[in-house]
Amino acid sequence: MSEKRETWSGRVGFILATVGSAVGLGSIWKFPYEVGANGGSAFVLFYLAGLIAIVVPLMFAEFAIGRSGRGDPVTSIAVVAAAHGASRSWAIAGALGVATGFVILSFYSVIGGWTIGHAAEAAFAGLAGSDPDAVRLRYQLFLSSPWRMLGYHALFMASAAAIVARGIGGGIEAAAKIMMPILTVLMVALAAYAAIEGDLAATLRFLFKLDPNSVSARAALDALGLGFFSIGVGLGLMITYAAYGGQDIDLKQVAIASVLADTGISLLAGFAVFPIVFAHGLDPAGGPGLVFVTLPLAFAQMPFGRLTASAFYVLLFVAALASAISMLELVVAMLVRRLRWRRAVAAWIAAAACFGAGIPTLLSFNLWSGWFPLSGIEGFEHATVFDLLDYLTSNILLPVGGFAIALFAGWAIRDSVLTEELRLGRLSAVALRFTLRYIAPIGIALTALAPLWI
Repeated sequence: MSEKRETWSGRVGFILATVGSAVGLGSIWKFPYEVGANGGSAFVLFYLAGLIAIVVPLMFAEFAIGRSGRGDPVTSIAVVAAAHGASRSWAIAGALGVATGFVILSFYSVIGGWTIGHAAEAAFAGLAGSDPDAVRLRYQLFLSSPWRMLGYHALFMASAAAIVARGIGGGIEAAAKIMMPILTVLMVALAAYAAIEGDLAATLRFLFKLDPNSVSARAALDALGLGFFSIGVGLGLMITYAAYGGQDIDLKQVAIASVLADTGISLLAGFAVFPIVFAHGLDPAGGPGLVFVTLPLAFAQMPFGRLTASAFYVLLFVAALASAISMLELVVAMLVRRLRWRRAVAAWIAAAACFGAGIPTLLSFNLWSGWFPLSGIEGFEHATVFDLLDYLTSNILLPVGGFAIALFAGWAIRDSVLTEELRLGRLSAVALRFTLRYIAPIGIALTALAPLWI
């Protein structure tokens, strides 16, 4: 980063910025369709267990490393390693996180563009109505136009670049302070409406009544991958954000508040979607289009549904943008520090590169929808480019990054970084150290190797 470093305005700003980063498309778009694709309750159980046992400890470690190292992921890990007599080669973990963030942002921006497109459709063309077939047809027509999707993809990426180019402090904080509470209120309202008008009983059974048949290594793998994707650990994203935090901010509070908010929004998204799914006889394993197909059914039956739909997709865009900004900042922070580029130049070049890298994902929903690059490999016979990138990042690269950070924090550095930066008592520090040394790496390794015996 530049010598004149931006900082969060305080604890509230830091928490809201981190919540905005976590509560993005992973919570509202990806959580419902991953739950649906993996059988419901078992996936939710694995997801919550993964958050407690692995994701939160890793978030603590990243926060401590970031505020101690005061730089991008590569710089922070290298600085902390040097201060504790460890090899600077550990910085490779930071570089892997930045590269992973770049890949995620490339396809994340495509989906972020969907939020703009659906907001525009709801505002200017109205809703498709209460017929599930009509809603699905409109969604398919939207995906079938690569040029249209390309424009929305460009607009979304340009929005992220414009904010990052000006610096993330004021922009992301201002947006988070206004939009995150509104998004939460709207999600509560949608969930309440769906519970009244949809099949709440079926939803409760699906989400919370454990079905032994849905317990599988694949469900555990996907649940852990979603936890990494949604919260952002394993990327070094939390290292970058913590580098902007002052010493007066309690990092534990920020971490716990962010995870609780993300989990709450994810469950609200499930309650907003699945009652409508079951009430209309739709498939809960509807894939990436689940939110964009089912929610319009609810909107069409609500008073002021058109206005509500427009507002929801605008706010979903803002939530997605908050996460996109944090991922773009990962790349920009390194370019500014390593190449000495001006922030604005780094932001626009990185955004342009992400935009180009996202085009194969965009085409996988239309012109390349019938192309399955790994069709000869069992389990990937019908995986598009998007499916493969999603799997690669969520199930391989993010866990590998998290595994490396857990080993670094657990074995390569002294306890002082964790105890001082996180203000931990002796027993809490021992428990966190034990988790980072054994539980998190073993859990990640077992889950990552699950495909070998699935």
